[in-house]
Amino acid sequence: MQVLSPQLSGSETGLEPFSRQTIVLNVSGMKCAGCVRAVESRLAQVDGVRSATVNLVTEVAVVETETGAVTADHLAEQVTQAGFAATPRTNEGDGDDLTAWVEAKRTEQQQQGQRLGVAIALLILSTIGHLHHFGWLTIPVLSDLWFHALLATGTLAFPAREILVDGWAGMRRLAPNMNTLVALGSGSAYLASVVALVFPGLGWECFFDEPVMLLAFILLGRTLEQRARYQAADALRSLVELQPAVARLISDPATAGVAQTGVEVPARCLQVGEWVQVLPGEKISADGTVVSGQSTVDESMLTGESMPVLKQPGDSVTAGTVNQSGAIALQVTGTGQNTVLAQMIRLVETAQSRKAPIQRLADVISGYFTYGVLTLATLTFLFWYFVGLHLWPSVMDSALGMAHMGHTMTHTSSTLLVSLKLAIAVMVVACPCALGLATPTAILVGSGLGAERGLLMRGGDILETTYHLDTVVFDKTGTLTQGQPTVTAIHILADDLTKADIVQLAATVESGTRHPLAKAIHQAATARELDLLPADEFDTQAGLGVVAQVTWRETVQPCALGNQQWLTQRQMVLDAAVQDRAKALAEAGQTVVYVALGDAVVGLVAIADQLRPEAAAVVAALQNRGLQVRVLTGDRKEVAGAIAAQLNLNPDQITAEVSPQGKVDAIRQLQAEGHTVALMGDGINDAPAIAQADVGISLHSGTDIAMETADVILMQNDLTGVLDTLTLSRATFNKIRQNLAWAFAYNLVAIPLAAGVLLPTAGVSLSPAAAGGMMAFSSVAVVVNSLLLRLCHREILSSIDR
Repeated sequence: MQVLSPQLSGSETGLEPFSRQTIVLNVSGMKCAGCVRAVESRLAQVDGVRSATVNLVTEVAVVETETGAVTADHLAEQVTQAGFAATPRTNEGDGDDLTAWVEAKRTEQQQQGQRLGVAIALLILSTIGHLHHFGWLTIPVLSDLWFHALLATGTLAFPAREILVDGWAGMRRLAPNMNTLVALGSGSAYLASVVALVFPGLGWECFFDEPVMLLAFILLGRTLEQRARYQAADALRSLVELQPAVARLISDPATAGVAQTGVEVPARCLQVGEWVQVLPGEKISADGTVVSGQSTVDESMLTGESMPVLKQPGDSVTAGTVNQSGAIALQVTGTGQNTVLAQMIRLVETAQSRKAPIQRLADVISGYFTYGVLTLATLTFLFWYFVGLHLWPSVMDSALGMAHMGHTMTHTSSTLLVSLKLAIAVMVVACPCALGLATPTAILVGSGLGAERGLLMRGGDILETTYHLDTVVFDKTGTLTQGQPTVTAIHILADDLTKADIVQLAATVESGTRHPLAKAIHQAATARELDLLPADEFDTQAGLGVVAQVTWRETVQPCALGNQQWLTQRQMVLDAAVQDRAKALAEAGQTVVYVALGDAVVGLVAIADQLRPEAAAVVAALQNRGLQVRVLTGDRKEVAGAIAAQLNLNPDQITAEVSPQGKVDAIRQLQAEGHTVALMGDGINDAPAIAQADVGISLHSGTDIAMETADVILMQNDLTGVLDTLTLSRATFNKIRQNLAWAFAYNLVAIPLAAGVLLPTAGVSLSPAAAGGMMAFSSVAVVVNSLLLRLCHREILSSIDR
C-alpha cells in the first residue's frame, strides 16, 4: 500500500516542507525481536527509505520513503531476500488484506494446534518409556532406545520441522533468531544421542527424551502465546469484521419511490452518489446521508456509546453501524478507504505499528541477543568441560539428573554430557521473544481499548508522550465551547413589545445575511415557531449591522440591528441604563446586538458560544491530576475573561486575541520552558499549533485538516475523552514497563541459572526440557500481562473523575 502524505507548509509549521509516501508490507516468518531488527535493518539500507517500523504481533512493516524513490515491490523483494516472505499491502481500502490476515491467523492457530497435538502424543510415549528408570513400569518396546530414537526423529521431522528449517535459514543468513537457538539446542541433543546409539563403545549416554520434551514445551508455549496474541488484536479484528459485505442498491427514491426491491451488490462496488436501502437489523453498507425513512442506529463501534442514535432525513450514517428499528434509504457519500470505518481501521493499525521510544533499548539489545546467547552457550560448555567439573566433581550426579541413575558412564562421557546439557539449556532458556513482545502487545491492547471507547491514537509513541504530559492547552471556539453561537438573553426596552416580538423583528432583518450571529437569531426564531415579517430594502454594513424596511403592525418602518457604533452613526440615543446593561452583558463574554425600530432602541439580544456542559468538570479533573491547563483563543479579552471565570481559571491561564501563528509561538514557548504539551483544537487555524504540540488532540467534529494533523482523535465529540486518553495511556505505559522489566529480569536470572551458577553451592541446574518450558512461559507471561489491561479496563476507566 502506498499513501502519499502531503505536509503542512513551512509557513504553517515552521518546518521545511517535503513530500513522503508510506508503504505498508505484510511480512511473515518473524519469530522474535531479532527478526524484527533484521527486517528493519534490511529496509533501512534501501536508498530512499526514511524510516522503517516493524510490528511483530500484526506482522506489518510500515516504511516511510521519499516520494517516487522506491517501489513497494522492490522493498518486498529486499525483505524476502532477507529470509522473510513479504508482499505489498494493497491500496483499494476494501479491507481484503486485513480480512486475509484474520483468516490466516485462524488457520495458523489450527495448524499450530495440530502440531502441538502430535508433539504431546510423542511426549507421552517418551514419558511412559522412561518410567522404568524409576522402577514403576517396564514396557519392552517403549523402553527400547531405538524406539526413543524414532520418537525424537519423528518430533524433529514433523511438529518441529518448521522450527528447524527456520532456525537453519537464520544461521545461513548470519541472522540467527529464536528458532536458531531452539534448533541448535534440540539438534545438539539429538545428534549426540544418535552418536551414542550408533557407537556404544564411546560410553556416551543417549538422551533422546530431551529434544522430545524440549520441543513439546516450546510448541505448547508458542500455541498459548499465539492465541494470546490473537486475542490482543481483538479490537482490530472486530473493526475488520464490521466491514459490510453486501449492499442493496436502489434507484433514486425521489423518482422511483421508497418501496423498491433493490439489487444486492458487493459493498466495495458502490460509488459515491448512488442510493442504497438498509433494512432493520442490517449493517449500513457505506457512509451516506439519509434521504428517506427514520430509524435508530447502533453507533457503539464508532463512539463507544451504547445508546442508539435517531437518524432522520438529512442525518449522516457510517458504514459498519447497525440499523435497528426502521427501513431507511441513503445516498452514498463515502466508500472503500474513504469511509469512517476504513479510516478507523487504518488509524488503529498504524497505532499498533508505531513503537514507543521506551522500546528502543530492547531493540538494541535484541539485535545482538542471539549472538550473545550463542557465545555464552559456547563458554558454558568450555568452562564445565575443561574447568568446572574438575573443580567440583561432586555436582556430576546433580547435573545428570534422575533419568540417568543406574547407567554406567566413563568420567569423560559424563563430563561431555553435563557440559553439553548445560550449554543446550543456556541456548534454550534465553528468550528474545519476551523482549520483542513487551511493547507491541501492550500497545495492541491499549490502542484497541481506545478504539472501542472512541479514542483513536496514532501510535505507541503517542501513548508514551501522553503519559509524560504536564500541560494541556485548549482552543476555545468549538473545543471548550459548542462552536455554535446561540441567543442567551433578550432584554425588552419598549413597553408594547414582547421577547417574541424582538426575536421576530431581529430574524426578519437578519434574513438577508449569513453571519454566525444571524444564524443564532434565526435558530431562536425557529425554536419559537415565529414567521418572518414582510421586509425589503436591506442594507448591510460589514462589521456594523444591517437595516431593512419591515412591515410591523401594518406600518412599514425601518428596523436596524447592529452594535453600538452602528446605532450611534444612525443618530440614535442610548440612555445610561441601556448602556450599563449592554456593558454588563459584554463583560460576561456575550455579544450584544441592539434592535431598533423606527428611531428608538426597543431591545437587546445577547448571543454567546456556550461552554460544553462537561468543560468545567474536565478542566477541574485535569488540574486535580497535577496538569497545568491553559486556554488560547482568538476571541476578544472580555469573552476570554468570562470563559476563565466559568472554568475557574486564573486570568494568566488564558490568552486572548491570539493569531494562528501566535498559538504556535505559545506552544513553542511552553516547550522551551521544559513542558510536555498537548493542544486540543478543532479548526483549520488550530492545525499548525496541533502539529507543533507534543500531542495534538482533535474532536471528530473538527475540520479534516485538524484531524489529519492530530495524534489523538476523540470520536465521541466529548471532552471527557481527554481524561480517558490520559488514563489509558498511563495504564498502557505501566504495562509496557512491567513487560520490559519482566523480560530483562527473566533473562538476567534464567541464563546464569541454566549455565549452572548454582551447581557448586546448591546442586541446582536446569535440564534442557525445563529450560524450554521456562522460555515458553516467559513469552506467554508477557502477552497475558498485556491482556490483563483488557480484563481490568472497566476498573481503570471508571476511576476517571467525570
